[in-house]
Amino acid sequence: MDLSVIGFVLIGLAALAAGAVNALAGGGTLITFPMLTAVGVPAVVANVTNTVALCPGYFGGTLAQWKDLQGQKGRLWLIVPAGIVGGVIGGFLLLRTGEKLFTNLVPYLILLASGLLAIQDPVRAWLTRRMAAGQGSSLEKVTWLPVGLASIYGGYFGAGLSVIVLSALGLTLEDTLTRLNALKQAVAFSVNVAAAIFFLFSGKVLWPAALVMAVGALIGGTLGGKLAGKVKPSTLRWTVVTIGVIVAIIYFVR
Repeated sequence: MDLSVIGFVLIGLAALAAGAVNALAGGGTLITFPMLTAVGVPAVVANVTNTVALCPGYFGGTLAQWKDLQGQKGRLWLIVPAGIVGGVIGGFLLLRTGEKLFTNLVPYLILLASGLLAIQDPVRAWLTRRMAAGQGSSLEKVTWLPVGLASIYGGYFGAGLSVIVLSALGLTLEDTLTRLNALKQAVAFSVNVAAAIFFLFSGKVLWPAALVMAVGALIGGTLGGKLAGKVKPSTLRWTVVTIGVIVAIIYFVR
């Protein structure tokens, strides 16, 4: 399908905003996905294109926390393969979902993602208290299971994946929140790259849109990094949650 110049401008701006939001608070997909469908991209194609376009941002997030991944090689060997397999399974399920069914599921998925984003701060606070109290679990060998299940959702839709993965890691591993957050970034990156590579052969990627969005997301991520400390993440997060709920309502009444 062909997008108008205005369409490209809108999705480019949405990707720029999403890149900045992801760098500061998370939830960028709740901006880019609705914008893609708003300019006329079918829901499944929009989701596939969105996954491919935002991959560079996840790579940047992983590199930013590379130091915190040092000494966690054994854990990475457990959870990254689970993320890759889960991402491919989720991508496969997405492509097997018909356009009509997926469109009907979209408002529920957006509400779920908004809810996950809304509880991100309480989840982090709970994990911090848990670690401080020395209540971490010693279930490292089975961490791959909840991470793998979360990754299936990540490959299918993705928004809010980080909250689920961080919770799974906090329940099964004993460590600092900073190191768990680094693992979460690695999982999110592996899920999205696996799903994106799978989607490359689907014929569903709208490449002109994906390239425009990738550039916008990279610029937005850079700007977001520079704005860190100047913008309150919780305020931005609740703004994105509100946008998500409004978008879901619009999908419901359409």
